[in-house]
Amino acid sequence: MLGMTRRRFEELAYQETPLGAASLRRRIDPQTGMDIFEVKLDDDFLMSSKFTDGEVELSRLALERAPERQLDVVVGGLGLGYTAAAVLEDERVRGLAVVDALEPVIQWHQDGLVPLGPTLVSDARCRLVLGDFFAIAMGGAPWLDPAQPLVDAVIVDIDHSPRHVLSPAHSPFYGPPGVARIAEWLRPGGVFALWSNDPPDEEYLAVLRGALTECEARVVPFTDDSGLRTVSNTVYLASKP
Repeated sequence: MLGMTRRRFEELAYQETPLGAASLRRRIDPQTGMDIFEVKLDDDFLMSSKFTDGEVELSRLALERAPERQLDVVVGGLGLGYTAAAVLEDERVRGLAVVDALEPVIQWHQDGLVPLGPTLVSDARCRLVLGDFFAIAMGGAPWLDPAQPLVDAVIVDIDHSPRHVLSPAHSPFYGPPGVARIAEWLRPGGVFALWSNDPPDEEYLAVLRGALTECEARVVPFTDDSGLRTVSNTVYLASKP
């Protein structure tokens, strides 16, 4: 409607969950005038649409390593959908399961409250799964198809880093039992990729080398909120022999 102005800040959704209060916020970037979407869990910032380089590179680097065949992919963590959307850009992907423990986050996508929601929901290859990624990864439930439980890539963007987790229950995933379990889920040549907000961790790389090969940590630089300083994320990559 003519004459209407956008609010500089608004909370689009808020819901209590077993993990804490999940909220979706929109604000106007004072530098660009663009909408910025942010996800919080209690006081923890989980994701911002202003900084997506790490999430996009996480998928791109993972699938760059993937074998030249049709791919079944699992993404742990939905957030604002940038990791999942980058996976779907690869034409080899025939199936994608995106697992998230927060029902409101999935609902935001289904309701079109976040920019990439319609893209993910309308793609027949993509399935949004409500569940505890870590419990599934450490357990025995099939990711995509009970008849085909193995996948070609497991891509994870949930915790801040292997050392800085959102819940103590996630910690075993980053130890030898978790890495061994991921190796069991992957087809030969399959890829494991993990986003981290911390610098490369040699101890975690050593854990990865216990069950996987070609393990490395890639630094992904981007510009911070001031636009003046370069900061970075880390993407861990490893392959199933």
